[in-house]
Amino acid sequence: MSEPHGTHFVRSAEKTLAVLRAFTPEQQELTLSEVVQRTGLDRSGARRFLLTLVDLGYVSHDGRLFTLTPRVLEFGYSYLSGRSLPELARPHLRKLTEQLGEMTAVAVLDGDDIRYVLRVPSPKLLSVAIPVGARFPAHATSMGKVLLAGFPPEQLEARLGSMTLRRLTESTTASREALRAELTEIRNRGFVVCDDELEAGLRGVAAPLRDAAGEVHAAVNVSLDARGTTPGTARERIVPPLLTTAARIESDLRLKSGG
Repeated sequence: MSEPHGTHFVRSAEKTLAVLRAFTPEQQELTLSEVVQRTGLDRSGARRFLLTLVDLGYVSHDGRLFTLTPRVLEFGYSYLSGRSLPELARPHLRKLTEQLGEMTAVAVLDGDDIRYVLRVPSPKLLSVAIPVGARFPAHATSMGKVLLAGFPPEQLEARLGSMTLRRLTESTTASREALRAELTEIRNRGFVVCDDELEAGLRGVAAPLRDAAGEVHAAVNVSLDARGTTPGTARERIVPPLLTTAARIESDLRLKSGG
């Protein structure tokens, strides 16, 4: 648990959030013991928090395992629905998905992860179920690399120094030196083709979305099956319409902000 930052600090609120954050895309079902281990709470305290969340409808319990319910999406929905980005990007992503026949998405950076704020599915990748709000390690995703490449050098160095570069597949970039060099290339090129880093057989092609001030605010990508095609083929087929789509979304964002 972190230390309070003022006399206003409510420890029980911190503990409640710690319990909710114990659940991850990789560990969606947890036992009481696992929640205790992940949060640092004592067993009786963790049990009370969990059962309170069960009573409120945010967690379900089958007698052994605890699981988040869809009701937790209420927390993110108010934030996302109040932002212009998903609303403005949705029609553009739908057109891109129709044009390419591939899954498209928009994500923002959330700590060392990306968080999906919009996704348009494709019949080709129905097996890839990524809900809005899903988080993945930034260093292992095309959108994450685009977002990291948007940081000024000094801020990027600070982030790289604190990041844990987990190897999710044999192709995941897990070296800071290699990631730093790749991000420099992405910054100069304006897009990235990322193969097999998050999941074997999955290719991501991403480009930045800049706000009215020219800063990288989000990323847009196309996800497709990497088997049967080469990165060069994907670059020729995907990158031009992806960059056109990014430019159209940025134009709408500028109009929305009056820029």
